Amino acid sequence: MAGQFEALPGGGAAVALDEVEISILRSLAVQLLELIGPGDEPVEGEDPLAALFAEGPSEPPSDPALKRLFPDAYGDEDEELRAAAADFRRYTEKDLRARKREDALAVIRNLDALSSSGEGGAILKLTADESRSWLGALNDLRLTIGTRLEVTDEDESGELYRLPDTDPRKPMVMAYLWLGALQESLVETLMSGA
Repeated sequence: MAGQFEALPGGGAAVALDEVEISILRSLAVQLLELIGPGDEPVEGEDPLAALFAEGPSEPPSDPALKRLFPDAYGDEDEELRAAAADFRRYTEKDLRARKREDALAVIRNLDALSSSGEGGAILKLTADESRSWLGALNDLRLTIGTRLEVTDEDESGELYRLPDTDPRKPMVMAYLWLGALQESLVETLMSGA
């Protein structure tokens, strides 16, 4: 099971993780939370329904990784599309950020709840809902790392994947590839159990 998710009864999934993998996943999830930013705390005495209708930002983020996580809905070819994208962002980004925060928090909570198997690792067992949160968080982590590494669809040559060990990007490339394998394994597991 090492590194590969396996189906659990009820639609969940399980994977064996060693201490280093647990530490890396937790660290990356915490960094993702920091990148996304804190959620809006309800103000004491504020109408809870008002928070549901609060508007979010209308401008795309300046950070390239955040721009990748929260892309424009319609592009920016002309003024009308930019206005439509700003309206869409204003009403959706706040909820999207909250969901991405919850997905990353689910990863942290699941990892913190693990008890060691005594061999320097543990078996992570996820429910179907937790598996969906993990898929979202793994995807967000890969998008973020891929953006930082400037991975593009045109990277067909695989140059990034053949970096020498002395290249400072090598650890992040390895994390990117590992997260991709975990994500693919989880998708296949959930699809086979569907």
